[in-house]
Amino acid sequence: MTVFESEDFDHHETVAFFDHKPSGLRAIIALHSTGLGPACGGTRVYPYKTTDAALTDVLRLSHGMSYKNAIADLPLGGGKAVFIGDPATDKTEGRLLAYADAVNTLSGHYITAMDVGMTQRDMPIIARGTKYVAGYDQPGKSGGNSAPLTALGVFEGLKAAVKHRLRVDSTKGLVVAIQGVGKVGMDLARRLHAEGARLLVADAQREAVDRAVAEFGAKPVDSDDIITAECDVLSPNALGAVLDDRTIPRVKAAIVAGAANNQLAHDKDGAALKARGILYAPDYVINGGGVICVAGQIFDWSNAEIECRVRAIADRLVQIFRRAEQEDAPTSTVADRMAEERMAKGATMRAAE
Repeated sequence: MTVFESEDFDHHETVAFFDHKPSGLRAIIALHSTGLGPACGGTRVYPYKTTDAALTDVLRLSHGMSYKNAIADLPLGGGKAVFIGDPATDKTEGRLLAYADAVNTLSGHYITAMDVGMTQRDMPIIARGTKYVAGYDQPGKSGGNSAPLTALGVFEGLKAAVKHRLRVDSTKGLVVAIQGVGKVGMDLARRLHAEGARLLVADAQREAVDRAVAEFGAKPVDSDDIITAECDVLSPNALGAVLDDRTIPRVKAAIVAGAANNQLAHDKDGAALKARGILYAPDYVINGGGVICVAGQIFDWSNAEIECRVRAIADRLVQIFRRAEQEDAPTSTVADRMAEERMAKGATMRAAE
């Protein structure tokens, strides 16, 4: 399969393949759009079974980053990279440095950050070879660990959804079902508990569930049942594609608002939620705190400005909710339209320069 034949190719500006024989690095970097600024997105390390599978993933992920960066009102385009290999054994120093050289060949049109399989230990090695890197803890620089601010954005966005759908200003007394209590989900649980919400929690890691029960008085729920639990708000913070033809008819929540990526299994699932009267906070909008932290490092914003931008996620969601009502459209569709409008405006302005 060639790039142009892939069903996930969406007029990407650049798709670059790297095969560094001395180190064994095999990677693909895809730039979907640079209309708003340099393309930015993480590097995913994964043992793809085929090059076609790696290509599909990088095309989808880079496309998604264009929308995420645009809707977050960032001066960044969308890009992504995949490093083909087992993150436990294949991230040698030589390959990480070869990857830095690969990033450099794009002359600043791509800025990389962390994704699945890439850790805080890896990023300083990459940074030895390229300046086009951000989104990790660096002494004296803002940004860094994005989990707390991602959780803040989800919390503020969830409250905006609650106010819009349930007409209340607080989550006090509401039942929130949290699927996934990792770094982001646990911090979100802490914030909700402090406001008086009643929590249901599920996670594949029993230790995480036990901690949430002990610290927040949460009620444990089996992972297979959390999506359809009796609650006011369902907050997916773990796996993607949890909302589909099978689960949506059984969702009992009035609102879906969580940090997980790609919560809708298919585009049509946004319409299915709307048909059931369930208010959906589009995932790439509400979980934008992470990429805002990355942007903060790139542009040297203060921590105060980064936090202000994260809190603005709530206002952006309100705009989406209101426009969705005006246009009688799913919130997921409206979010895409707003991101596309901003990308088109940015491309027009850059063409006029």
